Amino acid sequence: QLQLVESGGGLVQPGGSLRLSCTAIGGTLDDYAVGWFRQYPGEESWGISCINSRDGIPHYIDAVKGRFTASGDNAKNTMYLEMNSLKPEDTATYFCAARPSRIKVSCLEIFGYNIWGQGTQITVSS
Repeated sequence: QLQLVESGGGLVQPGGSLRLSCTAIGGTLDDYAVGWFRQYPGEESWGISCINSRDGIPHYIDAVKGRFTASGDNAKNTMYLEMNSLKPEDTATYFCAARPSRIKVSCLEIFGYNIWGQGTQITVSS
């Protein structure tokens, strides 16, 4: 059964960078869309970036466009989210998640994501 393991969170100063990793265990991501979500305390998770294996094109919400870059390494079965120019408002818990690539709803939408990483905290503060 496919599982996702995240790593890479932590504390960073405003303007700094972090890279999150999301590694699939027990299977491959070949037939999945992988999304990155963030959750503020007491709120729901919101999609911020995603890549569907069908086209490999990354998508971003406006709040992170130009600062975050999603990518993948098929050989390592790992997806990455490179985050630059981090702001205090990026402070949140970040999750990666996977869903079947055949789902036609925008991969930024939480619908259909049924495999979730454990989440990692990112704190942007001076």
